Amino acid sequence: MVSIDKIKIAASLLLVALGVTGFYLVPADQGIVRSLPVVLSLALAGFVLWFSNPGRAFVDYARDSIKEAQKVVFPTRKETWQMTGVVFLFVGVLSLFMWGVDSGLTWVFYDLILGRG
Repeated sequence: MVSIDKIKIAASLLLVALGVTGFYLVPADQGIVRSLPVVLSLALAGFVLWFSNPGRAFVDYARDSIKEAQKVVFPTRKETWQMTGVVFLFVGVLSLFMWGVDSGLTWVFYDLILGRG
């Protein structure tokens, strides 16, 4: 990373820190005015980062991510209901299995081994 990029990143972090400081310097009863320093500092920090190599790389990554997300094929309504039914059936079978194992172990330990049943 070039030193200019490091300076831009440091400047953007400083801008955000100044915005947060400005947030706490404005009285609490001025809600919208109090949030302006943070919003403006984030916008300025984003603007500064936009012109750095890591910032451009992030923007390219975000654009590629959006393109990939648009390629996702979602299941149809019928497929969704079928998968939901399979999940409910599996949960039911698994709960019966776990109940059976729990009951069996309870019977073995309390009735056979300890004789408390």
